[in-house]
Amino acid sequence: MTQNTNLEELCEVGVSVWLDDLSRERIESGRLAELVATKSVVGVTTNPAIFHAALSNDGSYHAQLRELATRGAGVDATVRTVTTDDVRSACDVLAAQFDRTGGVDGRVSIEVDPRLAHDTDETAAQAVELWKIVDRPNLLIKIPATAAGVPAINQVVSEGISVNATLIFSVERYELVMNAYLDGLEAAKAAGHDLSRIQSVASFFVSRVDTETDNRLTKINTPEALELRGRAALANARLAYAAYQRVFETGTRFRQLDVFGANAQRLLWASTGVKNKDYPDTLYVEELVAPNTVNTMPETTIDAFADHGRVKGDTLSGKEASGQALFSRLEAAGVDLADVFDTLEAEAVEKFTVAWKALLDTTEEQLRTLRREG
Repeated sequence: MTQNTNLEELCEVGVSVWLDDLSRERIESGRLAELVATKSVVGVTTNPAIFHAALSNDGSYHAQLRELATRGAGVDATVRTVTTDDVRSACDVLAAQFDRTGGVDGRVSIEVDPRLAHDTDETAAQAVELWKIVDRPNLLIKIPATAAGVPAINQVVSEGISVNATLIFSVERYELVMNAYLDGLEAAKAAGHDLSRIQSVASFFVSRVDTETDNRLTKINTPEALELRGRAALANARLAYAAYQRVFETGTRFRQLDVFGANAQRLLWASTGVKNKDYPDTLYVEELVAPNTVNTMPETTIDAFADHGRVKGDTLSGKEASGQALFSRLEAAGVDLADVFDTLEAEAVEKFTVAWKALLDTTEEQLRTLRREG
């Protein structure tokens, strides 16, 4: 098998391609391994909605669910067993990429229960539990970067655990996440952990920023407002990348940890499937190219880029001023950006909580049916 040239070129300029999806059928059929072999995929991200879709539509879980039902397993234990088994298997599929990249890629993420998003201690405790259950060095624990999640990120990293800080929408929150990661590294060093073994990504959400901002601009309905549609998300990403460079490329605090083997916390562009069909389907890939970044994509976006995506070089470095200018124009047009980001975070936590509850309900119904069948 040979790699797709478009995706291979994307990797060559410093973007790691991760798949935003996972199911047992994808693992057992070899489709995940095929994406690794032909589409440059070197990582996987999951979330409650992805697991709910998998367990609702994939018959590959039937035998394990029957066994768990026979043993009298509860719904929470069943979901934990099934999801961690899938993630462990995906980690094994990607083990070669983990070894080849020195632990940078070959990563698979699993998320803590989103119902804990506003509880620091419970989030941290479950993160440690998931790390032990999956028991793979190429695991990432996804922790939402809510006000309560940020100190949990610090605490979990301090224990030598690799973290995917997720649901980041604003640069202000991202700066808190970077500081929490550095705090965690400093504490991990003091506790004697090997910093070179700790990796982290910061999942900065993209397309949802355009969706929310575009809706507000459409309601404002002035020529100035309408002209700004479809531009907020990329401006936000440019500002985020500039913040990354200040901390991890030129910042003295990270440099002091770097000498002990610490790894920079890479920016991961999440929510990169285009939701507005008026926009190019590769928009949030082509315009988010910079060294040492990750783009996690649904398979449809990977396929679109493989077919007609273009690599135009680094599209983020040196763009902070243009991003800030666009933000100033949005504010002048009447968009309250702080409220945009607060709204998006609240909606995202709610959406994943609903998906997690739906996952529990679906699993409970399947267990109930299997017990009745004997």
